[in-house]
Amino acid sequence: MFVSELHVAKINKKHMKAIIDCNSFYCTCERLFKPELEGKPIVVLSNNDGCIISRSDEAKKIGVEMAGPYFKAKPLIEKHGVATFSSNYNLYGDLSWRVMETLRTILPHGAVEVYSVDEAFLDLSHIPVKELHASALNIKNTVEQWTGIKVSIGIAPTKVLSKVANRLCKKNKEITNCILVLDSPRKIEQALQKTPIEDVWGVGHQYAKKLRLYNINTAFDLSVKDISWATQRLGGVVGARLIRELKGMASVEMSEPLENKKMIATTRMFGSPVNNLQDIKEAIATYTSRAAEKLRRQYSAATTISVFVVPREPVTNGAYFRHGPTISSYITLPVATSITNELIKPALQLTERLFEKGRAYKKAGVMLSGIVPDTAIQASLFNPPTTEKNRLLMSMMDNINFAMRNDVLKFAASGTDRDWKMRQELRSPRYTTRWEELCEVK
Repeated sequence: MFVSELHVAKINKKHMKAIIDCNSFYCTCERLFKPELEGKPIVVLSNNDGCIISRSDEAKKIGVEMAGPYFKAKPLIEKHGVATFSSNYNLYGDLSWRVMETLRTILPHGAVEVYSVDEAFLDLSHIPVKELHASALNIKNTVEQWTGIKVSIGIAPTKVLSKVANRLCKKNKEITNCILVLDSPRKIEQALQKTPIEDVWGVGHQYAKKLRLYNINTAFDLSVKDISWATQRLGGVVGARLIRELKGMASVEMSEPLENKKMIATTRMFGSPVNNLQDIKEAIATYTSRAAEKLRRQYSAATTISVFVVPREPVTNGAYFRHGPTISSYITLPVATSITNELIKPALQLTERLFEKGRAYKKAGVMLSGIVPDTAIQASLFNPPTTEKNRLLMSMMDNINFAMRNDVLKFAASGTDRDWKMRQELRSPRYTTRWEELCEVK
């Protein structure tokens, strides 16, 4: 047997966890405001319309590959009339927030842990085991009715097992109605036997190859291994925790949401390769402004600023190009700050240091670290303190930009033309975050 009879009793009384996952989230967001696309294939593209990052079930059936280059899939997409969209992160982020707020409304305080833009773990310990399916159905129907986003829910004694359940219910939507509850050892065993080892949460591609060398091909094969085996061959404590979770013994508990970030980054791909220092400096100034705005939003200041650029390297045996190695550098600031101009100046110094004439660059970014509360900044005898006028100016600038959008107020270093901006030629309107792009009903 998979587990002992004593363990069966424990599973029935164990605090059950769930993961709720938005189905083909980006595609569903696009379909929400274009109901004529219901039942038709949809794909969403990555930054600069490079790769396919989301597919509807209909697109999967006609053979559109996930993460494949758009230019390779374009003939197939055009042949079948697949609706194609550029990434619309304003729309996706807002709809994600609505889904998570809906969950927080219908579940007890602390029962929702946001895991990603389209996933959240749920603590269902307050629900009797016999009522789990009915409760999950109510959660599913409420989310779909309030937000229009279709979801799948996997429920099990542990987080890892809930991910297994979620994967299986999404693969068999007609049978499961996108809900699967693993509430007995027999159900867990059957689910693990149907799950390839590379599809287990926490097992990457390289680890999957290693495990197959030990004749571990499914999640069940891994679940029957001893904890001591994982300690020696599967990353120590992390591997042991994974096997315990597969055995139905909770080892990864719900975590509190992180109130303040310990690092803030803003990175973007360029719309086309950039080889001009001034263009890169404009991009870095823009990214620094955005990072500083995020910093002020959590009432923090940063002591370290890092800048990186990614060059485009030619491939000698073909006509295409690849990214070169990331080139980065950082400066430790004399005094922690969240004032945009005080961060732009060192960022541009770093940019000049990193830039190499004659090279083309595909991507750049800014990272702020050493983050401290804005009210606890260590003063320095050799540097003038940030005045209250500067703080007020930043606050007014943030408020105006938030209300008017599109960076109405910006520093001159950010430029005006911004020819380096990311391509989004097929982006849909930002229906929920821009007054001028509201959905029109005729």
